[in-house]
Amino acid sequence: MKIGIVGGGVSGSYLASLLEEKHDVVIYERQEFEKFYTVCAWGTSLHELRRLSSKIGLDFDEYVLFTGKRMIVQLPNRELEIPLKGLCTFDKRRFVMDMHKGKEIVYGRTIDKAPSDRYNIVVDATGFSRALLPRIKKDYFIPTLEYKVRFSSPPFDDFMVRPLKGLCGYLWFFPLENGYAHVGAGDYYKRHVDVLREFMREHGGEIVKKIGRPVRIAPPHLCQPIMEGNVIGVGESIGVVYPALGEGIIPGMQCAELLAQHIERENLQQYPSGVIKKFDVYAKVFEFIRKKIKGEFSWLRDFNLVLSAFFHMKLAEDRYGMEIRLRDWLNVVRS
Repeated sequence: MKIGIVGGGVSGSYLASLLEEKHDVVIYERQEFEKFYTVCAWGTSLHELRRLSSKIGLDFDEYVLFTGKRMIVQLPNRELEIPLKGLCTFDKRRFVMDMHKGKEIVYGRTIDKAPSDRYNIVVDATGFSRALLPRIKKDYFIPTLEYKVRFSSPPFDDFMVRPLKGLCGYLWFFPLENGYAHVGAGDYYKRHVDVLREFMREHGGEIVKKIGRPVRIAPPHLCQPIMEGNVIGVGESIGVVYPALGEGIIPGMQCAELLAQHIERENLQQYPSGVIKKFDVYAKVFEFIRKKIKGEFSWLRDFNLVLSAFFHMKLAEDRYGMEIRLRDWLNVVRS
């Protein structure tokens, strides 16, 4: 088939890599080749990325910048130390650019209308912008700002996160290499800029790059249609982002993997329901986050949502790259 993929980020590039041997695939990327840069904190799970990368012939270990041993979680009254199981940062730009190699890619091209007449399938991999699919009726997103910072003496030697009041977002410090780190914050109520500035005033460091973007936390069942005609969404464009963390690298690649399977099995009509089923726990986690943000959370009524999030992550520790303990999770929720 002729397949046009709009968006050359992680999800779109991974999908193209899975399909290129059997199909005629073209990627349209709005950024120029020389200026191409991937957003997000570059944090992920070593174990799951090894699995996903091996399917397209890449050795993920070649891209790893830092592998953590512990994550410091700064709460108002205490500090937690979470043992890590493969949480790492990686050279996301080089990883994506290596997926681009050998493919037909049109750089510097913004597509805001699906070229449906030229392709059997057009994939909307445009992330938050969701440029080709209809607008979401009720979207939910977290504004974020991230700095790449060079420290002469980094304030932390490992991962650090600081949940913000009401679990409306968090501040993060993700080590890279050679004294560099990503320092960022996201907040539903848009206080993230002040939080980030305060951190930089306290710890110093030279800001070498700034990136601001919203992260969609509305889950797939709120991001319908997932498919309209021959236009099909993948990744963040259809809400495949883990709402509790705002993490979309692994979910986006897993979603691309699912779409590739449906294309090969020639049962694309089942793909939307397959996405909702595969990421069904995201709906429960989102509802928990939404209630916390809006001040509607009740321990008595909503404890099942707390447990849903805990058990989901507990049963997938390697996928999340950390040890999940109930007491830690409850402490975060209480904060």
